[in-house]
Amino acid sequence: MPFKPVIPAGSGKPLAPYSPGALADGVLYVSGTLPFDKDNNVMHLGDIGAQTRLVLDTIRSVVEAAGGSMADVTFNQIFLTDWASYAGMNEVYAQYFPGEKPARYCIKCELVKPGALVEIATTAHIGR
Repeated sequence: MPFKPVIPAGSGKPLAPYSPGALADGVLYVSGTLPFDKDNNVMHLGDIGAQTRLVLDTIRSVVEAAGGSMADVTFNQIFLTDWASYAGMNEVYAQYFPGEKPARYCIKCELVKPGALVEIATTAHIGR
């Protein structure tokens, strides 16, 4: 099945060969999103709340570019570098999903760039 790359206006160049999002048959897959500026520099060093907000704002821009909203998000894959960040991430995360909560999982691991505390990959069903 062919898919359509989703690249929000003003996006920075990806770190590797991927699109920020891929839309296929009404399902949007948002690539793992890190707290980067347009030049792929890690922003808000040491601040899990600000990094989570930046990641979710970036995800929202991809979802909206595909014609959806955060209410269309059905699944999140969350990666943290330290379990000490879990509560701070959840505090911000809850603000982006005030109604029905998407399914998700969260694991602890190393991320691609030092200083990044959180990465989130998302699946959304657009136009359901």
